[in-house]
Amino acid sequence: MAVSLSPVAWQRVQQFVAKTPEALGLRFGVARTGCSGWGHVTELAKEQREGDTVFEQDGVRIYVDPTSLPLVDGTRIDFAKHGLSETFVFENPNAVAECGCGESFTVDETHRSTEPSAA
Repeated sequence: MAVSLSPVAWQRVQQFVAKTPEALGLRFGVARTGCSGWGHVTELAKEQREGDTVFEQDGVRIYVDPTSLPLVDGTRIDFAKHGLSETFVFENPNAVAECGCGESFTVDETHRSTEPSAA
């Protein structure tokens, strides 16, 4: 599988990377948060860390740490505007439930022992 970007998300990440010379691409992972357990985390990747899996899509790189990978593998990242706010939206096939506000998600039992480091 892989982590991929919609055309709109690709364009947004490419713009962020172009404005930040030290950025290598997008760092994507998870952190424990919210009422459901896991939250998606995105930031600019400024280094490749040991064990990272790197996905590349039309010149844009996505860095995923080895502990987050089982929880996000197969995710499609989109970018949406809702009124005045803009945000990344995640279509994660590993999520079996989300909290009402959409800030966190739950995975099935095979992923529960995973304890990711900060993304």
